[in-house]
Amino acid sequence: MSDGKAEHGYVQDPIFGAFAVCLDDATGELRLVGEALPEVVVRRAQGTQLEVHVPIGSRDADRLTMTIGGSAARLAPAKGFLTRTSYRVDVHHDKVHYRLIPVTLGESRLLRDGVALGVFTSTGDGAVTAEWQDAAGQEPQDAAVGYSLAASFGTGAEPMWKLTLDAALALFS
Repeated sequence: MSDGKAEHGYVQDPIFGAFAVCLDDATGELRLVGEALPEVVVRRAQGTQLEVHVPIGSRDADRLTMTIGGSAARLAPAKGFLTRTSYRVDVHHDKVHYRLIPVTLGESRLLRDGVALGVFTSTGDGAVTAEWQDAAGQEPQDAAVGYSLAASFGTGAEPMWKLTLDAALALFS
């Protein structure tokens, strides 16, 4: 999370053009808007205990909502603990399943129904970049979901050995 102010990231995507990603961690809202993409809004419920390492402030699915193009989506971030895959975020919308899953320390891969679409990198302040997989048939909704998830939850995760060591050391502190 940043320092309690709105962060506005303007993105120029090579396929989908220009759009804005606005993260307001004080109010717990991320909004993606652009001419070629459906609007996406991710909101954290008021009164939610903040998780400072998560840009949107929480990984609790019961405290988060998401809309894509004005219709509700089911957002299901995993809790995040000992493995990279435990930091995945799933979205179900209009019979489509998206998954953003860490693949390196700083990058996460976006999948649509199990097919890799691209790799996202986020600095945690609303700034996001994407490298699209060649010939994966990306659609505007794919980009809107990928950029929104990367900005809301960050990208990447430590390797399992590091996460395990950190958890073990926390037991003794």
